[in-house]
Amino acid sequence: MGIPRTFVGFSSIDIHYYRLMLAWRENEHIDFNFTNCQLAKEINSENEAYIKQKCRERIGLAGTFAVLIGQDTRSKHKYVRWEMEVALEKGCRIIGINLDGSRYMVDATCPPIIKNIGAIFVPFSPKIVAYALSNWNMRATDNWSYKDEVYQQLGYK
Repeated sequence: MGIPRTFVGFSSIDIHYYRLMLAWRENEHIDFNFTNCQLAKEINSENEAYIKQKCRERIGLAGTFAVLIGQDTRSKHKYVRWEMEVALEKGCRIIGINLDGSRYMVDATCPPIIKNIGAIFVPFSPKIVAYALSNWNMRATDNWSYKDEVYQQLGYK
């Protein structure tokens, strides 16, 4: 299977987690890879329409939308929620990556737009995120998570 084309959505306060994902990809001792569809450079613009146009183009290249779910992701409507709307409109598969380490959808932090839509929820960790990127197909409804056996096969306790 090819490397998944992925757009990663996140709140600006969680950018260090996104950068850590990029570091996982570059580390030869971590089996983690994806084709990053983020903007090549940070947009130095205050023009919301321009930023959204560029984000829409990049999401259009992706088959997967992975959202880093932190403490304030749920309330980020201007860009993060909008990116999720665009990804759903396009038909991207959705992977919710919980920064709190939860293996399941967390009602208190999960953006409502990705609840009960067939997305998978995993903790922020390279093996399980890589597994989800390579092995998840969207379902019609509900919130999904991997069974403990999958985590054990990947070396988690």
